[in-house]
Amino acid sequence: MDLEVFKQIEPGLPDSPGVYKFHDKHGALLYVGKAKNLKKRVASYFQKQKYITGKTRLLVNSIADIQYTLVNTEQDALLLENTLIKKHQPRYNIQLKDDKSFPFICIKKERFPRVFLTRTLVPDGSEYLGPYTSVKKVRKILNFIKTLFPLRTCTYNLSQKNIEAGKFKLCLEYHIGNCRGPCESLETEEDYGESIRQIRNILKGNTHKVIRELKGRMDTYAKAYQFEQANDIKEKLAILENYQSKSTVVNAAFKNIDVFTIDDGEKRAYVNHLKIQNGAVTQDKTMELSKKLGEAKEEALGFAINAIRQEQAEPAPEIILPFPIELPFDQVRLTVPRIGDKKLLLALSRKNLNYYKSRKMANVPATNRNYQILEQLQKDLVLNQLPEHIECFDNSNFQGDFPVASMVVFRQGKPSKKDYRHFNIKSVEGPDDFGSMREIVFRRYRRLLEEAESLPQLILIDGGKGQLSAAVESLVELNIIDKVQVIAIAKKLEELYRPSDPDPLHISKKSSSLKLLQQLRNEAHRFAITFHRSKRSKATIGSELAAIPGIGQKTQDLLLKRFRSVKKIREATEEELTAVIGKHKAAVVHNYYNNKRPDPN
Repeated sequence: MDLEVFKQIEPGLPDSPGVYKFHDKHGALLYVGKAKNLKKRVASYFQKQKYITGKTRLLVNSIADIQYTLVNTEQDALLLENTLIKKHQPRYNIQLKDDKSFPFICIKKERFPRVFLTRTLVPDGSEYLGPYTSVKKVRKILNFIKTLFPLRTCTYNLSQKNIEAGKFKLCLEYHIGNCRGPCESLETEEDYGESIRQIRNILKGNTHKVIRELKGRMDTYAKAYQFEQANDIKEKLAILENYQSKSTVVNAAFKNIDVFTIDDGEKRAYVNHLKIQNGAVTQDKTMELSKKLGEAKEEALGFAINAIRQEQAEPAPEIILPFPIELPFDQVRLTVPRIGDKKLLLALSRKNLNYYKSRKMANVPATNRNYQILEQLQKDLVLNQLPEHIECFDNSNFQGDFPVASMVVFRQGKPSKKDYRHFNIKSVEGPDDFGSMREIVFRRYRRLLEEAESLPQLILIDGGKGQLSAAVESLVELNIIDKVQVIAIAKKLEELYRPSDPDPLHISKKSSSLKLLQQLRNEAHRFAITFHRSKRSKATIGSELAAIPGIGQKTQDLLLKRFRSVKKIREATEEELTAVIGKHKAAVVHNYYNNKRPDPN
């Protein structure tokens, strides 16, 4: 849109707060912005060309239509802008790289409330605690709560009328100790409510209060000689104190504070957010923002703060910032500390931000799929190291003949084909898979030790308990069993076996870590079968050539090296054969394949 066209539109623009929307000639939404004064803000895009950036000039030249929505306050404009950006994702707006909704813990408004994870906030009077930055973290918290307070998970309407009518029966959760049976009046509403109250305190960071109350109840039970109940509370206290020790305690005087720091670049910015509740860091997230118009660091930080606060059920009354910015929030104190504990909070936030960036710069980003799979594999197999170097072994033979083996290597979750190895079995006769596995594992790692090469973090054996035991024998003999992790994968049920565990380990069939192990196993099998077929084929060829009278092994090797197959040897002319093995032997081979009697002369 050129300046002359805008001048015709400008008089109709209001001086009120609102949101403006730029559209192109096809009606597509290009940009959404907020303004305290719509006329002044929109006019700023059409000032002299030298005052605006190249990307902004490109945006202005694409504008064909300007629309706006009036609101009552600048804060309303901020909220509406955020909503429209999330919904339409305009081409020129700053974007969060991961803008999916955050997870919350819901305490459902109902009789005998359930406590569960959700991403959807329903305005039904339920209490939503969060947002949290990781579903994984929320599940850990819920599992921790479950160990302390058995709660119901069913969705029944546990009204007094329904319970008295006997509509419900105790389920498995009751029998395994995960629920106390409120559906059959085995737990009172008062006792259940006390558990919910303590859960609420824990989720809000008031663990000291819960610990104090539990200690008081434990003492009361002990004085009344109710030692079983006292011991139950003692176990809960141990769990709770361990949970509390893992929290980063900063200052007990900080009740509810949000801390933000930013690392601003030309095309992207990183913003870290720390949530401080009752003296402890309860949440931590670093967000990556994609900048489209070279937005200033103040604008990028404001965008991130607004995105976070819109997701919060209880926004903090104080925000700590590294520099002053304007935010249209009512009854919120913005603090830019120079000294003291609040300054230290900024340093802690910056430390988390720098750690996130260092991982990105080291080419091991938090979003790297292979790295995530390896982390999941480490967790599923309870490994003490990240398995960045994995080696997998497989055997192959045909009724005991031509026994061979293969080893494939994966590094950082990807095949490293230059490191693949074939093995000819030397010490085993007949179909002995266990002996073959013992031999190749020993040979492989004896050589690595002799050459002072690094050992893998994980060794995968294609087979069951027998093959695993054979491999372990070799690792013990080499005295490296404590330096590596070894497991076996059985084909039939995809069961995993570990040396110290007689029972198989099952992980989800949909798990990315199991798929990686299957890929390793299949690659090793393919590599072994290919080598086995090659050996068997050469042996078959050799035996056919050996049947020719007067043709020894050396002559066979010369023929195979030149012609590559029996078919080509059979089709070769006598002159071609003579060039390789001499006139006399060439005549023998040629006559053999053409059923001619040798010339007596």
